[in-house]
Amino acid sequence: MFIWLFHRISGVSLIVLFGIKIFTSFFLFTKDKKPDWALSLHRQPIIDVLILILFTFHSIYGIRTIIMDMGYRNEKRLFLASNVCASILSAFLIYIYFLMS
Repeated sequence: MFIWLFHRISGVSLIVLFGIKIFTSFFLFTKDKKPDWALSLHRQPIIDVLILILFTFHSIYGIRTIIMDMGYRNEKRLFLASNVCASILSAFLIYIYFLMS
């Protein structure tokens, strides 16, 4: 039940966060005078880290759902494996993000 709920909430959250990124990019790339609010929203590392974490967990939980649809029935082991995999991948991506910025 937790994964089903998290998958739905993370999907909607990703749509909102990507919408913010695209919306602020529009103002930054099309205007000669860049608005301060768009600059401050577009350069927020919290939004970028949230996108990384939500995207990673959403993707891994989607792969978990596909594996379960193919007939794998040990849900506890798959839940643990997907959480460990998503956590390691998220930590690696956040490390790369802060290393590059």
